[in-house]
Amino acid sequence: MALWTTLTTPLIRQNPITLQILGLCSALAVTTKLDTALTMSVALTVVLVLSAFAVSLIRRHIPGTIRLIVQIIIVASLVIVIDQVLQAYFFDISQRLSVFVALITTNCLVLGRTESFARSNPPLPSMVDALGNGLGYSLILVIIGSLREFLGTGALLGYQILRTTDQGGWFQPLSLMQLAPSAFFLLGLLVWAIRSIRTEQTEPTEHEAPRVTEPAE
Repeated sequence: MALWTTLTTPLIRQNPITLQILGLCSALAVTTKLDTALTMSVALTVVLVLSAFAVSLIRRHIPGTIRLIVQIIIVASLVIVIDQVLQAYFFDISQRLSVFVALITTNCLVLGRTESFARSNPPLPSMVDALGNGLGYSLILVIIGSLREFLGTGALLGYQILRTTDQGGWFQPLSLMQLAPSAFFLLGLLVWAIRSIRTEQTEPTEHEAPRVTEPAE
């Protein structure tokens, strides 16, 4: 039961993107197409799980003074392997992902989970926590990537679902969905929707508006 809670909590209740606001660069940059969003999701999740396992496995042997350096080396090594695999077998997607696969090394989500959880927990719970956070991250990327590709082209994963006006159909693609600002808009709407439903995620107001008092007659 504890492992199930660890796995499912990051999906909605503690989502790393919508609640913790981590990993935004890749979430906004690689979601123009669903296939790139899925590829990035799988790459980050694999790196996250394997790095959590490695850090947890040697956690008792890492001196505190160099723990961050060791964690970054582990993550960077895994990212190099993932990047080479993508270039070898998925070259077109690798080109579209550009530098963002390499930037997994500095992704706050990966370093945050290795530092805050894997460094002080056994391998199995650490891997489950990493998998849950990877799935939570992937969920947001898939939602945004699906919306941007569908509304921007009328297609999903390259398959045309709605015939566009250029193809003799009725659907007029929203070109804004293929531009960077659309990712901000969609993510903002998603955060608003989730926090409207789960009101406990809403931050308390830091300042109250001054009260207006009526002048005495």
